[in-house]
Amino acid sequence: MDKARTPRAGIAGTGADEAPGPRFPSTPPRDFWRLPSGVMELDRPRVMGILNITPDSFSDGGDLMNLEAALRRAEEMIQGGAAILDVGGESTRPGSGRIQVGEECERVVPFIEAATRRFDVPISIDTRKAAVARAALEAGAEIVNDVSGFAHDSDMPAVVNEHGAAAVLMHMRGDPDTMMEHAHYGDLLEEIGEELSAAVAIARCAGIPSESLVLDPGIGFAKDPGHNLLLLKDLDRLLELGLPLLVGPSRKSFIGAILDVGPKERLAGTVAACVLAYQRGARIFRVHDVQPVAQALKVAEAIETSQDVPGDGENTSILEGAGGTA
Repeated sequence: MDKARTPRAGIAGTGADEAPGPRFPSTPPRDFWRLPSGVMELDRPRVMGILNITPDSFSDGGDLMNLEAALRRAEEMIQGGAAILDVGGESTRPGSGRIQVGEECERVVPFIEAATRRFDVPISIDTRKAAVARAALEAGAEIVNDVSGFAHDSDMPAVVNEHGAAAVLMHMRGDPDTMMEHAHYGDLLEEIGEELSAAVAIARCAGIPSESLVLDPGIGFAKDPGHNLLLLKDLDRLLELGLPLLVGPSRKSFIGAILDVGPKERLAGTVAACVLAYQRGARIFRVHDVQPVAQALKVAEAIETSQDVPGDGENTSILEGAGGTA
């Protein structure tokens, strides 16, 4: 990542001194994300590798409860093209048991401490709890990935701001146990946009710069399979919010509903969803299977920018680094 960059003007409609409104800002999405360690350019797709240190996650629960196993998986992900590692200690699948702050910290903090010593990629903590976020940031994490969009814990925005961290604000209604009761929409994309705008307003009022924020529309969270398909189809409508988009379709149940396969057999569907989301404007892709997704996105990027590559093959710059690390 670049260590210095001239700050840009604030995003229209998301400034701390501006009242949130129901309409989307018209500013084009910026092409970078400011992290504590520097700027991550988002002019090409970036892959975020999922590391669930949990016994009950929907597709990989129990796989990484051992620290060395988690570190080995992290190394594989980085070698496969992960630009970010996203570690979580509590499952957010429907019906999963809630755990206390101490147990969640015991699962994630040792990994973060070891990973920051061993690897040179940013670490994201996937949590809704401010106390867990604080412990993770103090251990070396740079990003808080809050699936509640700062709605679960009122202390979360202050913790993120205090540590100068970056944040992913995801759209969800209710909590993981009740979210599907709230999967009712008039205009799906309009309502997601308005609710994400409200989350951004909370972050900005806490002093978090817009440059440190990324938005996740929350595929699978308070959305049925039809909602997820429409969300991906019309994802580019959310670009009007002016902030970069992260998507997490990896192994989700809507893919299983289409293909009639189990979670670990959903790679092809995950790749298809990520490539389509890239074409619709997403730039960060949270997935379990890093290498195949990174390779697919590298090809998609090369196709999208092929007008810049001469027919004689002399200019290969576009083929270097796509989907790789920061």
